Amino acid sequence: MSALKSIRSLAPLLDRVLVQRLKPEAKTATGIFLPETAVKELNEAKVLAVGPGAFDKSGNRVAVSVQPGDKVLIPQFGGSPIKVGEEEYSLFRDHELLAKINE
Repeated sequence: MSALKSIRSLAPLLDRVLVQRLKPEAKTATGIFLPETAVKELNEAKVLAVGPGAFDKSGNRVAVSVQPGDKVLIPQFGGSPIKVGEEEYSLFRDHELLAKINE
């Protein structure tokens, strides 16, 4: 099995969504740096790529509900983890995403 050289070469299939979990701030608003163990992992992620959508019972393609660049709320656990170098990504099905964050 060859290692993935770039996450850009990964194209999600069907209704899968490729996300990267956002890293929490390691510094408080007052400028105090927090140790890594005190920083809670966020459930927010940025959508990097989406599949073309799944098919319904009639054979029609159902588009994915998010687009690359969107911020989404993801479950604490689940998804398929993918590691490229030191970076970690996850693949979720569209219906597993909890919410889209509108800013």
